[in-house]
Amino acid sequence: MPGSSTSTRQANLAGSACVAPSPVSTGGGKSEGLNGPLRIVHVLDRLDLGGTEKAVMKLVRGLEPEVFEHYICALRGTAATGGAWASGVTVLHPGGDGAAFQFNVPRLVRVIKEVRPAIVHSRNWGGIEAVIAAWLAHVPVAVHSEHGYELEMASGLPFHRRLLRHVAYRTATAVATVTDDLRRYHAAQAWWNPEAIAILYNGVDGQEFRPQPLARDTARQRLSIPGDALVIGSVGRMIPLKDFETLLKASEIMAKDTPKLYILLVGSGPELSRLRNYAADSPRLTGRAIFPGAVDNVAHMLNAMDIFVLPSLMEGMSNTLLEAMAVGLPVLATRVGGNPEIIADGECGYLFTPREVPELVGQLKTLLQNVRRRSDFGRSARERALQHFSLEQMLQRYRDLYINLAMQHGAVTAATTYVRN
Repeated sequence: MPGSSTSTRQANLAGSACVAPSPVSTGGGKSEGLNGPLRIVHVLDRLDLGGTEKAVMKLVRGLEPEVFEHYICALRGTAATGGAWASGVTVLHPGGDGAAFQFNVPRLVRVIKEVRPAIVHSRNWGGIEAVIAAWLAHVPVAVHSEHGYELEMASGLPFHRRLLRHVAYRTATAVATVTDDLRRYHAAQAWWNPEAIAILYNGVDGQEFRPQPLARDTARQRLSIPGDALVIGSVGRMIPLKDFETLLKASEIMAKDTPKLYILLVGSGPELSRLRNYAADSPRLTGRAIFPGAVDNVAHMLNAMDIFVLPSLMEGMSNTLLEAMAVGLPVLATRVGGNPEIIADGECGYLFTPREVPELVGQLKTLLQNVRRRSDFGRSARERALQHFSLEQMLQRYRDLYINLAMQHGAVTAATTYVRN
C-alpha cells in the first residue's frame, strides 16, 4: 500500500480485487501528488480483456511512472484472461473471484481511504458507485467515463440507471465519454448537458499496429491460408452485439464467385461455437472460414487480412477498428455509435447499415474487384488513424485531464513540476 517500494504489492483492500502496477516509492500517507506521483484508482466492473480494460492498460503502461501511480480495483472479480495484460502487477482476490456485490459503496470507501488517491476514475455502469464512494472518502477528484454500449441499451436505459447516472454526474468532478455519439446518448439519458461531458478518444499504437509483409506471410502459413487468397476478417468478442453472422452470410454470397476467398474471425466468446457450426454447415464456407480463437498477437492476424469488417449492431469506440486502420487495411463498418467518427466514408472505407447483407456484399465486391482502391483506402486508413487517433494523443488527453483537475481541486500544489509532452 502507500509507502511500498516493491515491484508488486499485495494487501487485503476491504474485499475488492485490486491490481497495483510497479510503483514509485512515495514514502507518505497523504494523497499523493504533493511529494510524489499523482495516485489514481481506476475502478472497473471486472478485470477482463475488453475495450475499456485495454484503454486502462494503455494508460498504466503509457503514462510516466514518475508522474502517475495507478491502482486498479475490479469490483466483481477477474475473467479467466484478466490481469494477463499487465506484466509486473499483482491481481488480488480477497473477496473471491467472481463475487457479485450489487452495491459496493461501503467496501469502496474503505478501499479508497486505505489507498488515499488524489483521483478516482470509474468507468461504465459497473463502476459508477465509485463516484459516490470517492465523495464519501473525501477524494479531491472523481472522474467517471462511459466507454461503450450493451445490446439492451438500444431501447434506452431503465429509469433507475438514468437517475443514478444523473446523481453520479452531479457528484463527479468530471464526466467523459470516448465518442461524441456516446456523449449525446448519455447526456440525453441522464438529463445532462452534453457540453459538460468531455470526449477522450481511444488511441492506437502505430508502431505495434503497422503493415508487416513478413508477419502477413507467417500468419497465413500458420493458419493454412494460401498466399494469394483474398481474406476478409474481423476481430472481437464473439457475442450477439458484434453480429458476426452478418459477415458470414455476406461471405457465403461472395464465395460463390470468389474461389480464393477466405474468412478470418479472431476472438472468443459465447457465440464462437455457434458461428463455427454455421460455417461448418455451409458448403460455401467449409474450409474457408477460420476461427483461431483468442490470440496474443492481434497485429499479425490483422496483417493476414485484405479487408476488415466490423458488423456490430452497436459500438462505442472500437479499438480493433483503429488497429485495423493502423495496419493499413480498408475498413467496412456499420453506421452506428462511434464508427462514423472514426471512418471517413469513401476515403478509407465504407459504412453500411446493420444486418444489411446485400449492402455489405456490394461494398465487398467493390473492394475485392479493385486492388487499387483497396490499396488507396488502406493507406488513407493508416494516415487517418495516426493523425487523429494515435496512442500519443490519447495519453496526452488523459495526462492533461488528470493534472489539470488535480491542480484545480487542490490535490497538488502549484510548485509541483509535471512533465507535459
